[in-house]
Amino acid sequence: MRNGLPDDDVRESGRALAARALELPELAGARTVAAYVSVGAEPGTGALLDALRARGTRVLLPALLDDNDLDWGEYTGPGSLTEVRHGSKMALLEPSGPRLGPDAVTGADVVLLPGLAVDARGMRLGRGGGSYDRVLARLERAGARPRLVVLLYDTEVVARVPVEEHDRPVHAVVTPSGARRFA
Repeated sequence: MRNGLPDDDVRESGRALAARALELPELAGARTVAAYVSVGAEPGTGALLDALRARGTRVLLPALLDDNDLDWGEYTGPGSLTEVRHGSKMALLEPSGPRLGPDAVTGADVVLLPGLAVDARGMRLGRGGGSYDRVLARLERAGARPRLVVLLYDTEVVARVPVEEHDRPVHAVVTPSGARRFA
């Protein structure tokens, strides 16, 4: 369904998503947020990244490693991104500055997660690469307890998604029309 969205709808949804996300108390008080740069027809994150940075929040962005794990770098504005192609995968925008290591995410107050859907239990359906499953496992091993928030379109909040043993629930979902918290 995402692939059929016109570019104007994707941009407008990104602006609405940023407005809704910025209303979350978790983001208002966050010193460090681990986020991501949306690609293709994913709900847009550009406006949110810039608004967080304007608030003085430190924003960490992922850099995909060869084994699908994630390293992290700091976002200091649109000029701090570089386009990177990983094999035949879609080109990604990644931080161009120094790499902080995969464990840098453990210092985040909030982790914004991409996904394809989330269900009524807060279970997130990812894209299947396992990158964010590794992030969530790393957070758990480190005893880090950031708030986990998934960014989606309204139609991607569904009754139930398939769950595997390693999956972990998120604390909230933000869509262009609002936020929903999970117990």
